[in-house]
Amino acid sequence: MGIGQFLVVFWARRLLIFWATVSCLIGALIVTALLPPRWESTARVMLDYIKPDPVTGQVIAGMATRAYVQTQIELVTDYTVAGKVAEQVGWFSDPNLISAYQRRPSKDQRDFRHWLADIVAGNSKAKLLEGSNILEISYTANTARGAESVAGALLKGYMDASLESRHEDAERNAVWYEQQTIKAKQALDAAVTAKATYERENGIVMQDNKLDAENARLQALTQQGAPLSTPFVPTVDTSQTATQLAQTDAELGVALKTLGPNNPGILELKARRASLAEAVAKEQANMRGMQAHAAALSVGSLDRAIATQKEKVISESDKIGRLNQLQQDVELRREWYQRCNAKAAEYREQAVSADIGVRPLGTATTPKEPTFPNYLLIVPGATVLGLAVGILVSLLMELLGRRVRVADDLDFAGEAPVICVVPRAERAKGYKGAPSATRRRRRWFPIGAARA
Repeated sequence: MGIGQFLVVFWARRLLIFWATVSCLIGALIVTALLPPRWESTARVMLDYIKPDPVTGQVIAGMATRAYVQTQIELVTDYTVAGKVAEQVGWFSDPNLISAYQRRPSKDQRDFRHWLADIVAGNSKAKLLEGSNILEISYTANTARGAESVAGALLKGYMDASLESRHEDAERNAVWYEQQTIKAKQALDAAVTAKATYERENGIVMQDNKLDAENARLQALTQQGAPLSTPFVPTVDTSQTATQLAQTDAELGVALKTLGPNNPGILELKARRASLAEAVAKEQANMRGMQAHAAALSVGSLDRAIATQKEKVISESDKIGRLNQLQQDVELRREWYQRCNAKAAEYREQAVSADIGVRPLGTATTPKEPTFPNYLLIVPGATVLGLAVGILVSLLMELLGRRVRVADDLDFAGEAPVICVVPRAERAKGYKGAPSATRRRRRWFPIGAARA
């Protein structure tokens, strides 16, 4: 069938389509008139999972973000939150709700609190606004005031539940780490006692730089012998002869400025300076010899002391190795103790912190108009639904009772040749004056084409 044939069918069934549309529209209006209006109140909170935690410094990122957001959405409609909301808005003493609960089906075994919590959860929704970290909480009720009060209670209940959950987790972790701290302290004390006992029994002491006394002494001797291998540099001469030589040089410099070079005083000063210079040179030579001899003697004794100390260290290497193991065990125990103690303090701080990573954005708000009935959606929707129903029924009736309405319909019957087509005017004239039997027959063979 082509589009033209469909249009012919729809035009022939126009009354059916019209009444189906009108029926759907009237039914929708009747339903909206009978049902009570629905108001939706919303409250928003900002999830601060983007910022680091003020206590731990942790940041939620990656796949953990989706899990965190889904957890917050589920927490809004959780029984713990919904039950507290029902209690906060005073539903436990509402006579209408009490009467409705007493009329519940016998198969319903829920207690009153769960029954009320299910009502709150069923009318509540939570969603994350697209492209943001804002969580929107909404509640739908028959009155604007009721929707707003429950939405505000949902916001408060959700934040209280988040804070309580955070405190419970932190408290549980703090207790566990405090227990581990006690065990780590006991293990550390045992390791320190074992190390001290071993040192006392073997006469070996481990210093703060992780070296025992013998190794520390050997290291000191080695460092003491290192400067002796450098070249010898004589010190500044401060003997009496050197002092006299310096004074003579000063007097000679002053005299040369006023007296000539052949002056008897100048010649006497030059002779004295020559004798003093020769004496200073001899003294310096003697001093260098004595220092070299002393250095040779000290190097020999230092080498012997180093060799002796090495032998002593080697002879006690097994004891020193065992002492190093005990020292490492002490360090590991101390590190574990410090880590457990720091974790316990961190979780203990979280257990009393008021920051929950959620910040409310104002209070609950309710629009001026109810969300139901929304005639701007109901009327077009009912009209479209009625048209769809009428068209679908028309097509089904046409398929179940196939008719020839136009000449093109004969192609469907096997490409039968068309003899003639009765014009519309003649068809209408003949139809009005035809007998009732003819009219009935023409209903089954519609106007528009003759049978071939």
